[in-house]
Amino acid sequence: MPQLPFKVHELTVGQLSARSGAAVSALHFYETKGLISSTRTAGNQRRYTRDTLRRVAFVRAAQRVGIPLAVIRDALAELPDGRTPTRDDWARLSEAWRAELDERIGQLLDLRDHLTDCIGCGCLSLERCALSNPYDNLGQQGPGAQRLRVDRGRAEPADAADDCAKGGPGPCEPGAGEER
Repeated sequence: MPQLPFKVHELTVGQLSARSGAAVSALHFYETKGLISSTRTAGNQRRYTRDTLRRVAFVRAAQRVGIPLAVIRDALAELPDGRTPTRDDWARLSEAWRAELDERIGQLLDLRDHLTDCIGCGCLSLERCALSNPYDNLGQQGPGAQRLRVDRGRAEPADAADDCAKGGPGPCEPGAGEER
């Protein structure tokens, strides 16, 4: 990581990128989202204050744990005079984000635990299918695949397969779609 002389108070976008590890395009994006700011030289080149390094580190750390950029921006906006976040600021904000992260972790654990229940049959109406049909919402529409039925390689809306429900030939019949 390149070291900057202490007397350098403003960084170019390339210097900020090299020191922070963030791509130049990411830094430009952060600036458009209001996460960092720059001034412009007479030649219209961006210049960042040294404390922008800490703001970028703050943004990247929050992103790594899954905090959306809009939430990060709002948190940074709460700091007085747009100052750089301190260790205490991080502790306070990360504690506030903890409940949201715990909820997301719980959702991911539920998805992981239900993954083995998904047998890939395409019925989309299993009562326990947390992946394709949480809470069995499609089960109210009847048995079988409710979103899409396939007959001889051609996709049809679910209504076209009413023959299945009546016991007649249809796309859910064993061997449907095979050459006879």
